[in-house]
Amino acid sequence: LCGKKGLMMDVSVVIPAYNEENNLPNLINGVKGVLDNLGFQYEILVVDDASTDQTAKAADSAGAVVLLHPYNMGNGAAVKTGIRSASGRTVLLMDGDGQHRPEDIPRLLEAVADYDLVVGARSAKSHAGFHRLAANRIYNWLASYVTKFKIQDLTSGFRAVNRMAAMRYLYLLPNTFSYPTTMTMAFLRSGLSLKYILIETDLR
Repeated sequence: LCGKKGLMMDVSVVIPAYNEENNLPNLINGVKGVLDNLGFQYEILVVDDASTDQTAKAADSAGAVVLLHPYNMGNGAAVKTGIRSASGRTVLLMDGDGQHRPEDIPRLLEAVADYDLVVGARSAKSHAGFHRLAANRIYNWLASYVTKFKIQDLTSGFRAVNRMAAMRYLYLLPNTFSYPTTMTMAFLRSGLSLKYILIETDLR
């Protein structure tokens, strides 16, 4: 069941998107195939952040529920719109550019049954370029020092989270691409549980 209004879902997949008409059909179809095989009741919410291409049409044609921003508000704002609109017990966040692989979804959903937040941690070869890898390692070290918890990937946008827990901290999240950092820090500083799952991504 995908996006049936009024039905409590097991999983709400939230995909923030800006000019992703070419990537969304394959991503959405891949997600549907995985979740259908798992037998979950689910919805796929694509938040179109005022794209200038046919992102909304592509998402709708692929079977997603499309939420529209009246103007470009930012990746984090799109994530917040999706979480507010979600009806699932668990929210699964994925980037709209297709870098996250649907076949990794079952591992995140299995772990989130026991944790408040589960994050897909990208391997070293999944980072585009040495400088980005080095910068992320520095960010991870600093965040680990502050939280007293080993941060494996502070900025990953592939994550599964308990929706009620996410709603509690939604007001803290910025409207930019830095929302994963804020969410991770807020959960850890509040004593909520976090688990990392190693993943590979298609470089973007």
